[in-house]
Amino acid sequence: QVQLVESGGGLVQAGGSLRLSCAASGSISSIDLMGWYRQGPGKQRELVAFISMIGSGSTNYADSVKGRFTISRDDAKNTVYLQMNSLKPEDTAVYYCNGNVKLRVGGPNYSYWGQGTQVTVSS
Repeated sequence: QVQLVESGGGLVQAGGSLRLSCAASGSISSIDLMGWYRQGPGKQRELVAFISMIGSGSTNYADSVKGRFTISRDDAKNTVYLQMNSLKPEDTAVYYCNGNVKLRVGGPNYSYWGQGTQVTVSS
């Protein structure tokens, strides 16, 4: 089985920073893509950022976090990070890690989710 485990959430004041981590483990052949999503109170889950785990690692960000959040990866650890700076109260949400994982060479991608980590930004 495959597990994605997030860490790094917490309570921070507006303008502060947090760094989230997501480590993937288990019967993994390769990972094509990893990303962060969030779900605020009363809102739908939305994409925050994703990074290709292949090659140079292209990235993409939601407009609401561009210039404030940075996604990065550590290939050796199958881990992605989300550095969140200049946090705003509207960033308050449960943040979920997602990975598109191959269980065997040339096999299909399977989508896995972490359990989520709470980020609360106070004004």
